Formats: sequence, C-alpha cells, structure tokens
Amino acid sequence: MSTLGHYDVIRSPVITEKSTAASEHNKLVFLVARDATKPQIKEAVETLFKVKVTAVNTLVRKGKNKRFRGVAGRQSDSKRAVVTLAEGNTIDVTTGL
Repeated sequence: MSTLGHYDVIRSPVITEKSTAASEHNKLVFLVARDATKPQIKEAVETLFKVKVTAVNTLVRKGKNKRFRGVAGRQSDSKRAVVTLAEGNTIDVTTGL
C-alpha cells in the first residue's frame, strides 16, 4: 500500500475525553475509512507513525438524526479504530503529522 493509501485509511485522530483517558494505557482512537480492515489500519499506523502496534479494535458509530434550524438531517455513520501500542511506543496526536 502506498503512503497515499495510508493517509486514506487513517482519516484523523479522535480527541475526546474518553480517548484521552485511553491514551494513558497506550491506546489511541482514530477515525478510519469505512472499508478499512484491521490489518490495513495496523500497517498504516505502523508506517505513518513508526511505532509497533499490538492490537486493533474497530467499531462503527451509527449516525444520529439531528435537527438544525428546524430542518431534519442525519449524521453519517463513522468507523473508529482503537489502536493499542506496544510498551515504550507513544504518539502525540495533538501535533499532527
């Protein structure tokens, strides 16, 4: 997979209170492509950040129905990956690539 492909797999880091708490246990949360597989996510994170990944867990967050200024709409579904890093490896996702 090319470098461009890695950037297509990993869309962005998820910066929330829950994901920040998980980072204390060597876990990071990324927004990934809907069709990305666990081996693709592992390869992309290892290549882009030069770290060792021990596990990848994925989940699909279903979109919600929302209203904005009285107009009904729907948020799109999103896929997230919880990546566990090996001991001694760290990534500072707040600085960007």
